[in-house]
Amino acid sequence: MKKFCYLLIAFLALYSCKNVTPESAKVTTENKKVKPQKKAEYAMAIHGGAGTILRKNMTTEKEAEFRAKLNEALNAGEAILKSGGTAMDAVVATINVMEDSPLFNAGKGAVFTNHGTNELDASFMDGKTQNAGAISGVTNIKNPINAARAVLERSNHVMLSGKGAEKFAKEQGLEIVDPSYFWTQHRMDALDKAKAKEMQLGYHDQLEFNDWKYGTVGCAALDKDGNLAAGTSTGGMTNKRFNRIGDAPIIGAGCYANNNTCAISSTGHGEFFIRYAVAHDISARMEYLKEDLKTAANQVVNEKLVEVGGSGGIISVDKHGNVAMPHNTPGMYRGFAKPNERGVYIYGDEE
Repeated sequence: MKKFCYLLIAFLALYSCKNVTPESAKVTTENKKVKPQKKAEYAMAIHGGAGTILRKNMTTEKEAEFRAKLNEALNAGEAILKSGGTAMDAVVATINVMEDSPLFNAGKGAVFTNHGTNELDASFMDGKTQNAGAISGVTNIKNPINAARAVLERSNHVMLSGKGAEKFAKEQGLEIVDPSYFWTQHRMDALDKAKAKEMQLGYHDQLEFNDWKYGTVGCAALDKDGNLAAGTSTGGMTNKRFNRIGDAPIIGAGCYANNNTCAISSTGHGEFFIRYAVAHDISARMEYLKEDLKTAANQVVNEKLVEVGGSGGIISVDKHGNVAMPHNTPGMYRGFAKPNERGVYIYGDEE
């Protein structure tokens, strides 16, 4: 009888343990519940390069010109998104506006190499399929972002360069121009200054001087179907030698898009963005650490990059339509558009 009582007590104790949840376990379970975010109907962000952009160095007229062009670029992309068009179409249309303007270091406003030529780079990525296309070192493609998209959609490759990329673009019916199309006086003046500085400091040291290492345009967008896309286009670095290529055409560095996380375009000192895979790193932090876009972007741009001496910024849109545009330089030409909401900024103390 005594043995039976012991067995009964043990059975009841075991049953009680199986059916009582400790209070701490309840808290842990509740903490894991993440409230679903409401998705914006659409969203987009753009940049026109980062660097030492200060009010004291900007005339009222020039500032107005930059703001007008950034708004024009946003208008081009937002019109597509509003009407139910794709993020991919919006990104290309937006970047085309900036490529066709001499204000930015991309397309028409591309900077000069040491040899007095223009070498253009661009990348494009579809967040739905994670397919990507890029071109580098081209000299006669009017809108490099169009060529990057063509590589994505009409080839089995991800990146084409130089004469081969130019031949491919021509075969695809893209607009080809004489290299003289890219000549502008203010970019030639910048090259002359860079060469003069090179005489004093040497080639590699002068690259760290002023903002000759900056300058890119880019766009990230979310469409009504929930698809993300990103693109980046640049003329590279003033006075660059040896066919140097920066981060702009490198997937995961200058451009990245993933429907599960975000779309990103980068601008800044490209060598650092390549080494630290900046665009992908932000997406990875969101995916694996479950950080929100703003936290992940700030951690990479304003903490990680700063620690290693990397300067620049990114613009980004996540799958919910949240926008982040952090930069660790004094200024960055940037803007965003969402339904009934828009902002265009230049200096670091705006937003």
